Amino acid sequence: MVEVSRLTKRVDNGGEPLTILHENSFVVAAGETVAIVGASGSGKSTLLGLLAGLDLPSSGSVTLAGEELGHLDEDARAVLRGRLLGFVFQSFQLLPSLSAIENVMLPLELAGTANARVDAEFWLDRVGLSHRLRHYPKHLSGGEQQRVALARAFAPKPKLVLADEPTGNLDAATGHQIIELMFAINAESATTLILVTHDEEIAARCGRRFRMHAGQIEELVS
Repeated sequence: MVEVSRLTKRVDNGGEPLTILHENSFVVAAGETVAIVGASGSGKSTLLGLLAGLDLPSSGSVTLAGEELGHLDEDARAVLRGRLLGFVFQSFQLLPSLSAIENVMLPLELAGTANARVDAEFWLDRVGLSHRLRHYPKHLSGGEQQRVALARAFAPKPKLVLADEPTGNLDAATGHQIIELMFAINAESATTLILVTHDEEIAARCGRRFRMHAGQIEELVS
């Protein structure tokens, strides 16, 4: 599903190059669950952005389901994201002008799903929000917003879900509920999951664990 080869990212730091990622290589098979842990600033979120094709590496390559992202232009990468990827963010990233059901319908409509509203209702019911379909994000709690985000991520049946600190803005009890729900839905859907987290207990639930340190990734062996 994911093949990363000698992935390097440098940025200009006031005239001096700053290396954020340095020659990282790894492979993630379809259906695997992978956790990436590491201190703030170690390069975890930069890596996710490169895996999603939201940014391009300075050198090296990312291949998703056989498509090398560096060979695609920005529009083609956007099409690939719509076809392959689901996202769960720490800050939820719901569109404030859309209701819960409209937020879930959006990626379905972009994918050309014929019964977008029916599918969105199903997924909001799956995450326990059938009673909140028409509520806007500002009227939802943090946990409810993240449930909408989970429904939005999994509704289009992506092959790969990228989750960036999905419990980072939630209290411990709510975060535990969200993680339980995310792993349950992921298992039902047989989706490949790559999860960035600072929580070692959450990471331990994944089939494989990696640690980012100073821009380099290392697989942890249990």
